[in-house]
Amino acid sequence: MKFVYYNDTGRIVKIHPASVLHGCDVDESPIQPLEERVFLLPANTYPWVKMWDYGQDQGLSILVSPRTIED
Repeated sequence: MKFVYYNDTGRIVKIHPASVLHGCDVDESPIQPLEERVFLLPANTYPWVKMWDYGQDQGLSILVSPRTIED
């Protein structure tokens, strides 16, 4: 599955390393404002998404974790 995130926050968004560890194929460079980023997930999964705001000094972080589709 392909999940596309569009950064409309006006701030840089860092990708949490667990996104890759959990199985996403993604360019791990920070997502710039007004940039789209494609997360490729394994077959038969859907994205579970969590964002953190560490404040202006630390910035934003996004975690995309594939979850198995249960029939």
